[in-house]
Amino acid sequence: MSPTITTSSEANGNVSAATARAAASAAASAEAAGPQPVTMAKALNTALADAMHADSSVLVFGEDVGMLGGVFRITDGLTATFGEQRCFDTPLAESGIVGMAVGMAINGMRPVIEMQFDAFAYPAFEQIVSHVAKMHNRTKGAVKLPMVIRIPYGGGIGGVEHHCDSSESYYAHTAGLKVYTPATVADGYRMLREAIDSDDPVIFMEPKKMYWTKDSVDLGELRRQHAEGTTTGRTSEGRAAVARPGTDATLIAYGPSVPTALAAAEAAALEGRSLEVIDVRTIVPFDDETVCESVRKTGRAVVIAEAHGFASVSSEIVARVQERCFHYLAAPIRRVTGFDVPYPAPKLEKYYLPGVDRILDAVDDLQWEN
Repeated sequence: MSPTITTSSEANGNVSAATARAAASAAASAEAAGPQPVTMAKALNTALADAMHADSSVLVFGEDVGMLGGVFRITDGLTATFGEQRCFDTPLAESGIVGMAVGMAINGMRPVIEMQFDAFAYPAFEQIVSHVAKMHNRTKGAVKLPMVIRIPYGGGIGGVEHHCDSSESYYAHTAGLKVYTPATVADGYRMLREAIDSDDPVIFMEPKKMYWTKDSVDLGELRRQHAEGTTTGRTSEGRAAVARPGTDATLIAYGPSVPTALAAAEAAALEGRSLEVIDVRTIVPFDDETVCESVRKTGRAVVIAEAHGFASVSSEIVARVQERCFHYLAAPIRRVTGFDVPYPAPKLEKYYLPGVDRILDAVDDLQWEN
């Protein structure tokens, strides 16, 4: 049975004064420390803790997210800091997890739930499509669903099927959902805070192979930037980023494919080609302006994604760019994606996932002779 949700004052009473002081001291130290090597996992964990400190209506729950801290340890320490009424474990029943979150969101809470692996979310898909995505429209705007569904996704960890799916296309196709996917440590923090603040439901796709990648990040500065953003209205939503500038062709990627695109651009530079890399960041809403500005400049484009190519987000990106940039294109847009087969065994995933060589082959095929 799930714990009863109490008021913020009651919940705070369950956290010892010593624990609260320790958390405040840790936050202050982080602000004073300046840039430090930080993993994506730590950035997400810090974002959750900061959101829970800032707003007592924010709750975190899912399978093994409590004392264990999640299978990838993204929720590590949250139960100890905030108590079992604000970060707690649920039964192994994804449909029930999402259904409970819907009820909480309707009644003024901001639930953040974790689907332990990408394909584990499929039992909850009916709830997500029929209720999470449609409640706001169904009630003519009277009911909002400020909830976040965190989904670790993608391959590259030596997992098997049901643990390495790229399921973003299902959610992107469902009107009423926002779909975020960070590709940097800083964006992990920044975009999760914004997702939790959103009054609309957000599917937050976390590239699991990037959980332990490190960047030099100032978490205190990110915290301050977020506070300023909530005041001025500046957000990352619907804004792609130029991850690497270039002039000869554009590589368009998101989530786990962004580092691969950057590696391909680095390799291409050794061959004398300048490739621009665009990090989509939020699949829904999509930033047509930034993507198309790059393609109009370079005249050539390759879209990169781990997901199957057929009827996918990569297909949509190609269609949008072709519709808006047709007269600027010097060659047909190419795609480098996962193959249209079920996710393979761990020893074969390196052949399935987009890699530098496949990307460079696609770039070579962009009709340079013209």
